Amino acid sequence: MAAELILGKELAKEKREQIKHEVAELKEKGVKPGLAVILIGEDPASQTYVNSKAKACEKAGMHSEVYRMDDSVSQQELLEKIDELNENNAIHGILVQLPLPEHISEKAVIHRIIPEKDVDGFHPINAGKLMIGEDGFVPCTPLGVLEMVKSKGIPIEGKHVVVIGRSNIVGKPAGQLFLRENATVTYCHSRTANMKEIAKQADILIVAVGRANMIGAEYVKNGAVVLDVGINRLDNGKLCGDVDFEEVKEIASYITPVPGGVGPMTITMLLHNTVKSAKNTLKENQASIY
Repeated sequence: MAAELILGKELAKEKREQIKHEVAELKEKGVKPGLAVILIGEDPASQTYVNSKAKACEKAGMHSEVYRMDDSVSQQELLEKIDELNENNAIHGILVQLPLPEHISEKAVIHRIIPEKDVDGFHPINAGKLMIGEDGFVPCTPLGVLEMVKSKGIPIEGKHVVVIGRSNIVGKPAGQLFLRENATVTYCHSRTANMKEIAKQADILIVAVGRANMIGAEYVKNGAVVLDVGINRLDNGKLCGDVDFEEVKEIASYITPVPGGVGPMTITMLLHNTVKSAKNTLKENQASIY
């Protein structure tokens, strides 16, 4: 029997309606959540993604600002723009679209955004909070993955979660999120020996490696939940994930398709994090009154 699909597109629609309601409540209290996105260069994929973020903010009733900079912009100019947004009370979330030109340090940029406005969840302070179980901002894609699993009522506590991929953006935070839900977590990566055997032990398999159709049926246990975070464009122009969908759907219990799976949840959780930041600001403002 083929796996049941977990469609991020449907869940994202529900979540965005909830976010829209939260935004309206915040506006009544005098706070309009604001997101600033900085885009450097003319990369078409980044342009499309940034435009999607701006439209999503608008539909949710949020304030959105997009700053487009030439790829010749200096690192100092970019850092000064971040400093300006850090001080802007109308902005609750700051996002610098990756990748960056070679002459700009990604590390310097991530460190410059204050943790309170780091809605991407990349700042070391937010990464540290995730590690030790404190409240902070969590990277949007892994947060979306967790929401997708929970939306289906899939048990997590006591289950074996295997994460293939160890990036700071997806792999590492995904493992930590599921560890917080009392799963047993194993990380696999390019240096892992016996990856197939380890992956096949997973009750929940999360794949984020950036290699088209890398994970076939031989990696997956019968009845496993498979979450494909990868998005790759084939020579014929079609999109596919890191998981061989046609093979794996025949043995998994649940699976996310590409496109239409994890992708739509990323921007949704970005909106969620921005609203969370706005709520934090409101709490601080109310506390300062007393």
